[in-house]
Amino acid sequence: MRRKLYLETTILSYLAARPSRDLIVAAHQQLTHEWWSSHRQEFELYTSQVVVQEVSAGDPEVAAKRLELLADTQLLTTTSEALALAEELVLGGALPQKAAEDAAHVAIATVNGMDFVLTWNCKHIANARLLRAMSDVCFDQGFELPVICTPEELMGD
Repeated sequence: MRRKLYLETTILSYLAARPSRDLIVAAHQQLTHEWWSSHRQEFELYTSQVVVQEVSAGDPEVAAKRLELLADTQLLTTTSEALALAEELVLGGALPQKAAEDAAHVAIATVNGMDFVLTWNCKHIANARLLRAMSDVCFDQGFELPVICTPEELMGD
């Protein structure tokens, strides 16, 4: 049985973007393409309406590419439970108020029982300093936080 993986917006952005001249961003793009071409089939891919809204913004041509990448993903429902957990992640201090959309990604993935959240958002989502607090809030609300990681971490080679 394949594990369930939530695709966060940054993954789709890196896949659809023009190659960056910034060395770190370019490396992230390359790793994301490698994961996408060699490892994505190992997982059941899911996303949310939050991601759809985020990838729909900006340059229409690039937005269309990002949306096309979602063709084989399943759309998770944003339940009242997920909204309440997102609010608690912010109110409980696990994530700052300005990261409310990031809290929504984490909450939707958590409430829907994802095994992984794949992201390059290391400021508010894949942030080792915040993971314990996010995990504690989720646990207190009766949920288990999925493994939050980057494509590089999930490739495992």
